[in-house]
Amino acid sequence: MADGLLSNESPLEFFKTQVEGAMERQHLKTSAWTAYYIVQMLTGYVARRDAAMSGLDDEPLGLRLTRALHADGAAQREELRSVGDAALFLVGFFADSLHRRVADVDYYISLGGSAYGRLAHSDEDAFADVFGEMASKFVPLTDVLADVSERAALNRNTDVLRVYERWLRTRSHRDGEWLAEQGIVPNRSATHRLQ
Repeated sequence: MADGLLSNESPLEFFKTQVEGAMERQHLKTSAWTAYYIVQMLTGYVARRDAAMSGLDDEPLGLRLTRALHADGAAQREELRSVGDAALFLVGFFADSLHRRVADVDYYISLGGSAYGRLAHSDEDAFADVFGEMASKFVPLTDVLADVSERAALNRNTDVLRVYERWLRTRSHRDGEWLAEQGIVPNRSATHRLQ
């Protein structure tokens, strides 16, 4: 848990253990390189906490994605990666704070998946396969990050209505299981968008 981070365990070791455990609990299988990328991304956010957090709020991700799509070469790849990472991190760790905003959780899922998907088609990127897997498994990966967040006591999802509304948007397996544990059976025929 969070205690490990405060002991002799490095952030890299902490996140490796947490991500592996979350993937097992979420029944998500990824390549070793994808798991490695997620651990490195989280470790990077801890290492540059102030810069990373301010970078999430500086400019809307939609504008950053548009700018990235008009860039070339390494600049494009770096900005696409940054958009994908920020969207994954926001949805995984702060989905509840995105609740009922103009740009809701499904918007960030779309942005992040698109950014990673575009990177998957880049011949110059050694991680193209990793980004392809991340694009195709974006929602399950947000579940992994949410699991890490909760186990590290950084976030607690206790509002049943919020979890249900998030499940309606994302169809997250993890949220569906949590709702079932609370005695609420998610209705797959329910509409995707809430009015």
